[in-house]
Amino acid sequence: MKGTVGELGEFGLIRELTSRLTSTRAVRLGPGDDAAVVAAPDRRVVASTDVLLEGRHFRRDWSTAYDVGRKAAAQNLADIAAMGAVPTALLLGLVVPADLPATWPNELMDGLRDECQVAGAAVVGGDVVRGDTITVAITALGDLRNQDPVTRSGAQPGDVVAVTGWLGWSAAGHAVLSRGFRSPRAFVEAHRRPEPPYHAGPAAAGLGATAMTDVSDGLVADLGHIAEASKVRIDLRSGDVDIPTQMSDIAQAVGVDPLQWVLNGGEDHAIVATFPPDVKLPARWKVIGEVLNPSALPYVTVDGAPWAHGGWDHFGDEAGAE
Repeated sequence: MKGTVGELGEFGLIRELTSRLTSTRAVRLGPGDDAAVVAAPDRRVVASTDVLLEGRHFRRDWSTAYDVGRKAAAQNLADIAAMGAVPTALLLGLVVPADLPATWPNELMDGLRDECQVAGAAVVGGDVVRGDTITVAITALGDLRNQDPVTRSGAQPGDVVAVTGWLGWSAAGHAVLSRGFRSPRAFVEAHRRPEPPYHAGPAAAGLGATAMTDVSDGLVADLGHIAEASKVRIDLRSGDVDIPTQMSDIAQAVGVDPLQWVLNGGEDHAIVATFPPDVKLPARWKVIGEVLNPSALPYVTVDGAPWAHGGWDHFGDEAGAE
């Protein structure tokens, strides 16, 4: 498509975006009316929302519009899965400059659509508006399918801590991109398009997970949320956390301890949960720690000792642009 968003106009843009969408059985009424209608057989709806701002959460010289769409959908759908729910639908709020090439929002929508298909969900509507900075606001919905939601507040002393998915890959990819490189490609792609293990959330709920979250701000930081909400301490065993050889090579090249990426790096959207100690976990889950009684130590320790907090804080001093 040639031309700009401004030349296409609001309703022309909406027609272009909605024409690219697919649907699912849960969508009873999709885009085109005042609101969408999504089935909620459980009679409860799990909802989460997130905002991505150009220059802070993504850069167009690092990521294509398609990449941004995949990432925006993934980080929201992962929140739904981390509650033990099955993702069903996604809504888009999009702010774009009038002079933006019209291909950009179309490719963004392709990314949103394709990531939704991976999770079994669909884009069901949204809104577009003119603005100076590209902003992508996502609301994701999910269905608990008669399961209780798995919150952050249920961890008990004696539980094991287990994780499934990648840890530190996005942070390593960010380090590579920050230095002007585009390889190793696997780590760069992990930063551009995270791959949350959506199936693992509902499966963990079925296994009896007592608390759960996705790793968006960093493993230590996100487990800190669980520990604080559950009023417990969590101790991680650094020797049980996987650090791929290629990640170690990247870390050595840039002068970083790779464990920092694994424990403090976010945006991989792995799923971490606590389970009763007698639960037999599938091979995809790796036990990396245990839940302990609260103490004078920080909420999360590593090998029994305090660990620098790290992790992502949108209002912290380190929260600059990508």
